[in-house]
Amino acid sequence: MIRPLCLLISSALPLIAVPAAPDPASVAILYNSSSPDSKALAEFYAQARKIPADHLVGLELSQEEEIDRRTYNTTLRDRLIREYDRREWWLRGRDNAGNLAPKESKIRVLVCMRGVPSRIAKQPGAPALKPGEPPFLHSDEASVDSELSLLGVEGLPLAGPLNNPYFKSEKPFAEVTLPMTLVGRIDAPTREICERMIRDAIETEATGLWGMSLIDVAQKFSEMPEGDPALENIVKAHRVLGIPVVADRFPDTFPTNYPLRDVAVYFGWYDFNVSGPFLNSAFRFKKGAVAVHLHSFSAAQLRDPAKNWSAPLLARGAAATLGNVYEPYLQMTHHFDLFQTRLLAGHSLVEAAYMALPVLSWQNLVLGDPLYRPFLHLDGTGEKAAADRDYRALRLAHLRWKEDPAELDQQLRDAADRLKSGTLMEALGLMKREAADAAGAAADFRKAKLYFTDKPDRLRMDLHIAAIERAADRKQEAIQLLRGARTLYADIPESAAANAWLTILDPPPPPPATPPPPK
Repeated sequence: MIRPLCLLISSALPLIAVPAAPDPASVAILYNSSSPDSKALAEFYAQARKIPADHLVGLELSQEEEIDRRTYNTTLRDRLIREYDRREWWLRGRDNAGNLAPKESKIRVLVCMRGVPSRIAKQPGAPALKPGEPPFLHSDEASVDSELSLLGVEGLPLAGPLNNPYFKSEKPFAEVTLPMTLVGRIDAPTREICERMIRDAIETEATGLWGMSLIDVAQKFSEMPEGDPALENIVKAHRVLGIPVVADRFPDTFPTNYPLRDVAVYFGWYDFNVSGPFLNSAFRFKKGAVAVHLHSFSAAQLRDPAKNWSAPLLARGAAATLGNVYEPYLQMTHHFDLFQTRLLAGHSLVEAAYMALPVLSWQNLVLGDPLYRPFLHLDGTGEKAAADRDYRALRLAHLRWKEDPAELDQQLRDAADRLKSGTLMEALGLMKREAADAAGAAADFRKAKLYFTDKPDRLRMDLHIAAIERAADRKQEAIQLLRGARTLYADIPESAAANAWLTILDPPPPPPATPPPPK
């Protein structure tokens, strides 16, 4: 007998094995002792994650986000090495090249707290590039965290990136022996946001991260072929798992104030500053959300919640993100699909980030609780919250009927009708849209609109249908639908999204030319 989905929601399915969490005893916390907030945040995090109190290291550091190389060496790197020596946290020896490097280390993860500088500026006087040399050959600017990942390794070249030996690994970091440290950072525009990020990570681990996935594919295959395929891989992975995916494949990014709800995962590119749905003052990510936008300078600063991407995403409720402090060049940024795959497998934030990063001693940052494991409960375990019900149902249905698509569809439809769930019906429409069933998707979105009660959700259904028309080159149909939506929802800020698409599809005529003054 086939059990209805409503019964499966409260029942147990076979557990899915997840990797072991990093041991808190293998974690050290670095803070700026000249900043009371930095010290208080370090203590807050240590208590929250049960990290030993004697694993906190306070150094008197600059209060600026950017420091020069000499300041980094003398006030941060060298003094931290002395702390490791004094506390007997490692055993160093000579490698095959004769350079001093860690052979064993009690500290596997280093957490930099807000107040620790994040950027090392380029030194003046770099030699000019010769014809044919890569543009990054003499680049010696870097993120503090990426340099610290090779703490204790001597004799390395200063300029340019270095290969990351943990790249593409599938093993927890505790199971590998490498002369490196995983370095994460809890940093954001304010101390309060940092504390919220910590709390959200721990609370979300109890329930699991459930919600919508928002993927902004930029359609830049010919210009930058490394980026879009990674985002398409995430779309596919989420679809297979039963995570509802809103994928935008238009060249423009998501429009201003695009109406969203329950966004648990976001990946996109390529605006310089925060844009689109995240400009809506009412927007907030789902608790525990992982949100990443690829841009060369996404983490160029971490204090202004309206500038670049990393700081704004965290200020809008995300618990974790990735970023770059200077120009990283696309091939040396985090591979988003690897990062997401490792998170989905149950690895911690900092492990997943370094598994997805090809280089060290470069421009990259990992922002959020490094020990955070958002997807511990993809098997349906964990504490149950009412807000997660429909997303849990989607996941359990995909687990139960993954080999029977017709039954999966029917079970979800029955549940959506029984529960009057706009969320489930929208998810069905998104599944059909990804399966290239445009007519079926549009029908599901129209039905979802009947079940949703909030205007922004209903507007989103109209935008889904308009996107179908736009993608099919039915321009006039899309324009007519968007005009109606703009009028119907004129009283909510999200109507700006319909207007933005109308401006693209039906731009206003240029203003009349000013006649020249009479002679």
